[in-house]
Amino acid sequence: MKKYQLILLFLFINFAALAIGSWLMNNGPRTEWYQNLNQAPWTPPGWFFGVAWTTIMICFSIYMASLVKLDSSKWVWLLFAIQFILNVSWNYIFFNQHLVGFGLVSILVLTFIVGVFIVKYKPILKAKTWLIAPYFIWLIIASTLNAYIYFNN
Repeated sequence: MKKYQLILLFLFINFAALAIGSWLMNNGPRTEWYQNLNQAPWTPPGWFFGVAWTTIMICFSIYMASLVKLDSSKWVWLLFAIQFILNVSWNYIFFNQHLVGFGLVSILVLTFIVGVFIVKYKPILKAKTWLIAPYFIWLIIASTLNAYIYFNN
């Protein structure tokens, strides 16, 4: 498969993950439950989440296409599948089921998985590794937001 085809494939998969996650969160941030939580002072405004996730998924799609072009092993696909499941399920766990502690564990594991991508594949992706940096940085920030809610509510 050509690289641009892989980019399109990963764009489709990653934006599908965002759509599924959004559907599973059941109006998440707009619910009375979430609005009444003691949220971190550094919680960004609502519009920022859409901008952040759009940027993340575009960069991550290019990253994954580049990686799969160089290494299409079962390990790469397994890491991607785990990342997909954790990314989608966090919305359901946190916003729909209100399991803040389990959500924190889930997002920390997701952050670890994205960190594995960075460390394991930097030698073959070199500068293209920076394409996954927005995802990793956002997950660190999102983890602190989740942790703040967990420890302060």
